[in-house]
Amino acid sequence: MHQRVVDELGRRIVNGLVEPDRPLPVEDALAAELGVSRGALREAVKALAAKGMLRTRPRTGTRVLTQEHWNHLDRDVLRWQLTGDPGRLLRDTGELRRAVEPEAARLAAGRAGPGHIRAMFDALAAMESAAAHPGLGEYVEADIAFHRALLDASGNRLLGSLGRAVDVALEHSFAVSSQRRGAVEASLPSHRALAEAVAGGRPLEASAAILSIIVSAEQEIARSPGLPR
Repeated sequence: MHQRVVDELGRRIVNGLVEPDRPLPVEDALAAELGVSRGALREAVKALAAKGMLRTRPRTGTRVLTQEHWNHLDRDVLRWQLTGDPGRLLRDTGELRRAVEPEAARLAAGRAGPGHIRAMFDALAAMESAAAHPGLGEYVEADIAFHRALLDASGNRLLGSLGRAVDVALEHSFAVSSQRRGAVEASLPSHRALAEAVAGGRPLEASAAILSIIVSAEQEIARSPGLPR
Protein backbone atom coordinates (compact mmCIF):
# COMPACT_ATOMS: atom_id res chain seq x y z
CA MET A 1 0.00 0.00 0.00
CA HIS A 2 2.80 2.41 0.91
CA GLN A 3 4.67 1.79 -2.35
CA ARG A 4 1.48 2.06 -4.38
CA VAL A 5 0.80 5.55 -3.00
CA VAL A 6 4.43 6.60 -3.51
CA ASP A 7 4.29 5.34 -7.11
CA GLU A 8 1.03 7.09 -7.88
CA LEU A 9 2.14 10.46 -6.52
CA GLY A 10 5.63 10.12 -7.98
CA ARG A 11 4.28 9.43 -11.47
CA ARG A 12 1.88 12.36 -11.22
CA ILE A 13 4.76 14.68 -10.35
CA VAL A 14 7.09 13.37 -13.06
CA ASN A 15 4.34 13.54 -15.69
CA GLY A 16 3.54 17.13 -14.74
CA LEU A 17 0.04 16.40 -13.46
CA VAL A 18 0.94 18.43 -10.38
CA GLU A 19 2.81 21.59 -11.35
CA PRO A 20 6.02 22.63 -9.57
CA ASP A 21 5.62 25.02 -6.65
CA ARG A 22 1.93 24.18 -6.45
CA PRO A 23 0.45 22.58 -3.32
CA LEU A 24 -0.91 19.08 -3.27
CA PRO A 25 -4.66 18.79 -2.63
CA VAL A 26 -5.60 18.94 1.02
CA GLU A 27 -4.78 15.78 2.92
CA ASP A 28 -8.33 14.51 3.46
CA ALA A 29 -9.29 14.98 -0.19
CA LEU A 30 -6.12 13.36 -1.55
CA ALA A 31 -6.33 10.41 0.83
CA ALA A 32 -9.95 9.83 -0.19
CA GLU A 33 -9.07 10.08 -3.89
CA LEU A 34 -6.29 7.49 -3.50
CA GLY A 35 -8.37 5.28 -1.25
CA VAL A 36 -5.87 5.24 1.61
CA SER A 37 -5.68 6.45 5.18
CA ARG A 38 -4.18 9.82 6.06
CA GLY A 39 -1.37 7.95 7.82
CA ALA A 40 -0.45 6.05 4.63
CA LEU A 41 -0.54 9.30 2.67
CA ARG A 42 1.72 11.04 5.16
CA GLU A 43 4.28 8.21 4.93
CA ALA A 44 4.24 8.47 1.15
CA VAL A 45 4.76 12.23 1.34
CA LYS A 46 7.75 11.67 3.63
CA ALA A 47 9.22 9.21 1.12
CA LEU A 48 8.83 11.68 -1.76
CA ALA A 49 10.26 14.48 0.34
CA ALA A 50 13.35 12.31 0.93
CA LYS A 51 13.68 12.03 -2.87
CA GLY A 52 13.64 15.82 -3.17
CA MET A 53 10.25 15.93 -4.89
CA LEU A 54 8.07 17.42 -2.15
CA ARG A 55 8.52 19.93 0.64
CA THR A 56 6.19 20.31 3.59
CA ARG A 57 5.99 23.55 5.53
CA PRO A 58 3.62 24.76 8.26
CA ARG A 59 0.76 26.90 6.93
CA THR A 60 1.85 26.53 3.28
CA GLY A 61 1.19 22.79 3.04
CA THR A 62 3.00 20.28 0.84
CA ARG A 63 4.37 21.61 -2.43
CA VAL A 64 5.98 19.99 -5.45
CA LEU A 65 9.62 20.97 -5.96
CA THR A 66 11.17 21.70 -9.34
CA GLN A 67 13.29 19.05 -11.04
CA GLU A 68 16.64 20.47 -9.96
CA HIS A 69 15.77 19.42 -6.40
CA TRP A 70 14.96 15.80 -7.30
CA ASN A 71 17.36 12.96 -6.62
CA HIS A 72 17.74 11.78 -10.20
CA LEU A 73 19.87 8.81 -9.09
CA ASP A 74 17.00 7.43 -7.03
CA ARG A 75 15.70 4.16 -8.49
CA ASP A 76 12.06 5.20 -8.19
CA VAL A 77 12.65 8.58 -9.82
CA LEU A 78 14.48 6.88 -12.70
CA ARG A 79 11.66 4.36 -13.07
CA TRP A 80 9.00 7.07 -13.14
CA GLN A 81 10.94 9.00 -15.77
CA LEU A 82 10.60 6.00 -18.08
CA THR A 83 6.88 6.76 -18.24
CA GLY A 84 7.31 10.52 -18.34
CA ASP A 85 10.18 11.36 -20.70
CA PRO A 86 12.09 8.24 -21.80
CA GLY A 87 13.90 10.09 -24.57
CA ARG A 88 15.33 12.60 -22.11
CA LEU A 89 16.41 9.76 -19.81
CA LEU A 90 18.21 8.03 -22.67
CA ARG A 91 20.05 11.24 -23.52
CA ASP A 92 21.02 11.87 -19.91
CA THR A 93 22.21 8.28 -19.53
CA GLY A 94 24.39 8.52 -22.63
CA GLU A 95 25.97 11.77 -21.45
CA LEU A 96 26.61 10.30 -18.02
CA ARG A 97 28.27 7.26 -19.57
CA ARG A 98 30.54 9.45 -21.72
CA ALA A 99 31.60 11.40 -18.64
CA VAL A 100 32.19 8.39 -16.39
CA GLU A 101 32.97 5.14 -18.16
CA PRO A 102 36.09 6.09 -20.19
CA GLU A 103 37.82 7.24 -17.00
CA ALA A 104 36.56 4.17 -15.15
CA ALA A 105 38.04 1.96 -17.87
CA ARG A 106 41.36 3.80 -17.68
CA LEU A 107 41.49 3.33 -13.92
CA ALA A 108 40.41 -0.30 -14.19
CA ALA A 109 43.30 -1.09 -16.54
CA GLY A 110 45.69 -0.08 -13.77
CA ARG A 111 43.81 -1.30 -10.70
CA ALA A 112 41.69 -4.34 -11.56
CA GLY A 113 42.42 -7.43 -9.51
CA PRO A 114 41.86 -11.05 -10.55
CA GLY A 115 38.34 -11.04 -9.13
CA HIS A 116 37.37 -7.94 -11.11
CA ILE A 117 38.76 -9.36 -14.33
CA ARG A 118 37.02 -12.67 -13.76
CA ALA A 119 33.72 -10.84 -13.18
CA MET A 120 34.09 -8.98 -16.47
CA PHE A 121 34.87 -12.13 -18.45
CA ASP A 122 32.08 -14.07 -16.73
CA ALA A 123 29.62 -11.34 -17.70
CA LEU A 124 31.04 -11.31 -21.23
CA ALA A 125 30.54 -15.08 -21.48
CA ALA A 126 26.94 -14.62 -20.33
CA MET A 127 26.44 -11.93 -22.99
CA GLU A 128 27.80 -14.23 -25.70
CA SER A 129 25.59 -17.09 -24.53
CA ALA A 130 22.49 -14.91 -24.36
CA ALA A 131 23.17 -13.50 -27.84
CA ALA A 132 22.64 -16.98 -29.27
CA HIS A 133 19.07 -17.19 -27.96
CA PRO A 134 15.95 -15.20 -28.87
CA GLY A 135 14.87 -12.44 -26.55
CA LEU A 136 16.91 -9.68 -25.00
CA GLY A 137 16.22 -10.01 -21.29
CA GLU A 138 19.16 -12.23 -20.44
CA TYR A 139 21.52 -10.30 -22.71
CA VAL A 140 20.62 -6.95 -21.14
CA GLU A 141 21.05 -8.41 -17.65
CA ALA A 142 24.51 -9.74 -18.58
CA ASP A 143 25.43 -6.44 -20.23
CA ILE A 144 24.53 -4.54 -17.05
CA ALA A 145 26.66 -6.99 -15.02
CA PHE A 146 29.59 -6.35 -17.38
CA HIS A 147 29.44 -2.58 -16.97
CA ARG A 148 28.96 -2.85 -13.21
CA ALA A 149 32.06 -5.04 -13.09
CA LEU A 150 33.97 -2.41 -15.05
CA LEU A 151 33.00 0.34 -12.60
CA ASP A 152 33.91 -1.89 -9.65
CA ALA A 153 37.25 -2.67 -11.30
CA SER A 154 38.09 1.05 -11.34
CA GLY A 155 38.89 0.79 -7.65
CA ASN A 156 36.80 3.89 -7.00
CA ARG A 157 33.99 3.06 -4.56
CA LEU A 158 31.89 6.01 -5.67
CA LEU A 159 31.96 4.80 -9.28
CA GLY A 160 30.95 1.34 -8.15
CA SER A 161 28.00 2.73 -6.22
CA LEU A 162 27.03 4.93 -9.16
CA GLY A 163 26.73 1.89 -11.40
CA ARG A 164 24.34 0.22 -8.99
CA ALA A 165 22.35 3.42 -8.52
CA VAL A 166 21.61 3.95 -12.22
CA ASP A 167 21.00 0.34 -13.26
CA VAL A 168 17.35 1.22 -14.05
CA ALA A 169 18.55 3.80 -16.59
CA LEU A 170 21.22 1.45 -17.95
CA GLU A 171 18.70 -1.35 -18.36
CA HIS A 172 16.43 0.92 -20.39
CA SER A 173 19.32 2.21 -22.50
CA PHE A 174 20.73 -1.25 -23.20
CA ALA A 175 17.30 -2.65 -24.06
CA VAL A 176 16.67 0.11 -26.61
CA SER A 177 20.17 -0.06 -28.13
CA SER A 178 19.87 -3.85 -28.54
CA GLN A 179 16.58 -3.87 -30.43
CA ARG A 180 17.81 -3.81 -34.02
CA ARG A 181 18.66 -7.13 -35.64
CA GLY A 182 22.42 -7.68 -35.47
CA ALA A 183 23.06 -5.00 -32.83
CA VAL A 184 23.80 -7.52 -30.09
CA GLU A 185 26.27 -9.51 -32.18
CA ALA A 186 27.96 -6.31 -33.36
CA SER A 187 28.56 -5.15 -29.80
CA LEU A 188 30.33 -8.28 -28.56
CA PRO A 189 33.80 -7.72 -30.14
CA SER A 190 34.13 -4.27 -28.59
CA HIS A 191 33.15 -5.61 -25.17
CA ARG A 192 35.77 -8.35 -25.49
CA ALA A 193 38.36 -5.76 -26.57
CA LEU A 194 37.52 -3.74 -23.45
CA ALA A 195 37.84 -6.74 -21.13
CA GLU A 196 41.15 -7.75 -22.70
CA ALA A 197 42.53 -4.20 -22.47
CA VAL A 198 41.63 -4.04 -18.76
CA ALA A 199 43.13 -7.49 -18.15
CA GLY A 200 46.27 -6.52 -20.06
CA GLY A 201 46.76 -3.25 -18.21
CA ARG A 202 46.32 -1.06 -21.30
CA PRO A 203 44.47 2.07 -20.11
CA LEU A 204 44.32 3.99 -23.39
CA GLU A 205 42.93 0.98 -25.24
CA ALA A 206 40.41 0.35 -22.47
CA SER A 207 39.21 3.96 -22.54
CA ALA A 208 38.93 3.93 -26.34
CA ALA A 209 37.06 0.62 -26.30
CA ILE A 210 34.36 1.78 -23.89
CA LEU A 211 33.92 5.03 -25.80
CA SER A 212 33.39 2.98 -28.95
CA ILE A 213 30.73 0.94 -27.13
CA ILE A 214 28.96 4.11 -25.96
CA VAL A 215 29.01 5.71 -29.42
CA SER A 216 27.64 2.54 -31.02
CA ALA A 217 24.87 2.40 -28.43
CA GLU A 218 23.95 6.03 -29.13
CA GLN A 219 23.77 5.28 -32.84
CA GLU A 220 21.51 2.29 -32.23
CA ILE A 221 19.25 4.38 -29.98
CA ALA A 222 19.01 7.05 -32.68
CA ARG A 223 17.78 4.37 -35.13
CA SER A 224 15.21 3.03 -32.69
CA PRO A 225 11.61 3.63 -33.87
CA GLY A 226 9.26 5.64 -31.75
CA LEU A 227 11.86 7.72 -29.92
CA PRO A 228 12.41 11.47 -30.35
CA ARG A 229 15.51 12.39 -32.32
